[in-house]
Amino acid sequence: MTAKIRVPNTFQPIDDAIDAAWEPLRHNPIANRIFYTASESANFSIVWHALGVARAISTRDPMLAVRTSAALGLDSAIVNGPLKSLFERERPDVATHSRPLSLRQPRTSSFPSGHASAAVVAAGYLNDGAPAAWRWPVRALATIVATSRIHVKIHHATDVAAGAAAGWILLQALRPCVRRVLG
Repeated sequence: MTAKIRVPNTFQPIDDAIDAAWEPLRHNPIANRIFYTASESANFSIVWHALGVARAISTRDPMLAVRTSAALGLDSAIVNGPLKSLFERERPDVATHSRPLSLRQPRTSSFPSGHASAAVVAAGYLNDGAPAAWRWPVRALATIVATSRIHVKIHHATDVAAGAAAGWILLQALRPCVRRVLG
């Protein structure tokens, strides 16, 4: 087994400050419903695949859904596979915070957030050539999904930021590859 890179405690004050600022939202039942639903619906990128199919149907371009799903599959294979396995970071302590709604608890490293990475990749693909009326809601949903991981205490804020950055880098790298293979 190879040694893992331990995420430095340097980020902990940032994570603690964001977590403390976020805490009042965790007592709001409407915010809880929104963020828990967003977090759960993005497990396995289900919401993104569904939106890809919806956009493919509306544009009569089935390859749009295929390209989106292929990019999400590659993103997941990279982020949730080798990238997460490189790092060692505990998930936020939920023992001191009971969850008001049920939630699947991942067993992988907290760093980086796969939900945030997938949200960025999905928004990039779903918004390619889309009208503004479509782009803004998709970006808003991507933001809600990524930040939901902070709200539900599955990730630290810096995990989400790193996941979003990884998603952006992968989006830039995957576009030419996916276009070459799938048109």
